[in-house]
Amino acid sequence: MRSTAMGAPDLVAPSPASQPDGKPGPEFGPWLEKASILIVDDEPGMRNFLVRTLGPRAKRVEEAADCEEATKLLDQHHFDVVILDNIMPGKSGVEWLTEQREIGFFSDAILMTAYADLDTAIKALRAGAVDFVLKPFRSNQILNAVARCLDRMRLRRENHVLRHELRATSDHVLLRDKLIGYSAQIQEIRETIARVAPLPTSILISGESGTGKEVTARSLHALSDRAEKPFVPINCAAIPSEMIEAELFGHLKGAFTGAQTTRDGLFMHAQGGTLFLDEVGELSLATQSKLLRAIESRRIRPVGSEREAPVDLRFVFATNADLEAEVEAGRFRADLFYRINVMHIAMPPLRARGDDVLELASLFMSKLSKQLGVPQVAMDGAVRAGLTRYDWPGNVRELRNLVERTLILGRFPAEFRDEQAGMDGHTDQDETLEEMERRHIMAMVHKTGGNRNEAARRLGISRKTIDRKFADWAD
Repeated sequence: MRSTAMGAPDLVAPSPASQPDGKPGPEFGPWLEKASILIVDDEPGMRNFLVRTLGPRAKRVEEAADCEEATKLLDQHHFDVVILDNIMPGKSGVEWLTEQREIGFFSDAILMTAYADLDTAIKALRAGAVDFVLKPFRSNQILNAVARCLDRMRLRRENHVLRHELRATSDHVLLRDKLIGYSAQIQEIRETIARVAPLPTSILISGESGTGKEVTARSLHALSDRAEKPFVPINCAAIPSEMIEAELFGHLKGAFTGAQTTRDGLFMHAQGGTLFLDEVGELSLATQSKLLRAIESRRIRPVGSEREAPVDLRFVFATNADLEAEVEAGRFRADLFYRINVMHIAMPPLRARGDDVLELASLFMSKLSKQLGVPQVAMDGAVRAGLTRYDWPGNVRELRNLVERTLILGRFPAEFRDEQAGMDGHTDQDETLEEMERRHIMAMVHKTGGNRNEAARRLGISRKTIDRKFADWAD
């Protein structure tokens, strides 16, 4: 807890520095303009002062004259920060804050008081206040206190999400934010993403394991108006069934054995951003029911809480299972399936993407060789032919692992050397003109490190011609 030095109050809230578009500048951090703040004070003058100070800088500012009114507002809306007076009629701010923590209140609270005694400070700390402001105070002091709260909240959520990602996935896939390739299927998926990304519509992504479902989800998030907010991926199959509800929705202290502290869940950590639920078909029927209610009402109930908390999220789901078959078998709720299957994106397996495998292999070779500190292994005609003819049951993930293994050993495995293509990339005399053209274009693209513009220049053709050829070969 931090004590703010006492100072004379400003009679008028200062005008915030303006940006070129006329909006207040981020002089107290970039997160303030996106924050929602609740002011709780029985003095109209103080509420008015705080509203005039914070209103032009924050996204939303609400005020309550007493604890009862504040409780109703908390039930209706999510607030990032609550600024609370301690001395109020009927119930002190510390008492009210203690009650709210016990029934489900996760936001940061700043306590205002004119009496800076040690007993009050200790009670405020125990109640969960994160900052302590002495009356009278200047406008800059309360703005700095709010900025500290928001920065603390952002770091806490980012750290939690990063720890969750590290626990949930041991197979870190390179280039996870980019869809690589120019096959007709990938081009169509890119067009679909561009159309639906700006919309709030829920998306269901299906496909075999390793086909890039999370890459697609991240692309949707990056192109949406939530791009600056968190993207939180959750592998539903990696979380024990008995812990999934607490992980998703959060829990209060003592809600179950081992719950030694109150903790908000991944839904709250994704507040304002995108929640990606991978392997949604692995959820139990009981959890499916609670997930459906959260999606429809945009409200969650942490384990052990008496209060539901509102959430503002964009939902993206993924599965490698046939959910329609799971519905028929009674293992997946039909109402949840129809609720999440508003827009469906089917990811093609790598074996159906034609020469995308060569572009992906080149990129993995370049990135992984730098990571491992070893020289790249050349991909001649025989290797390229072997890569394109392999079935790739593990899809992009298997390709990445193959490239890493190749770099470690210094050579491609024998099964990926298609000797019919010749060690130097030449084929036999029965090669057709079309096959010779394809081999020559592919060799030039590979020689230029996948740079199709440069390959087109050297070949004396247009970039569009190369793209059209790649699309034809993928069919």
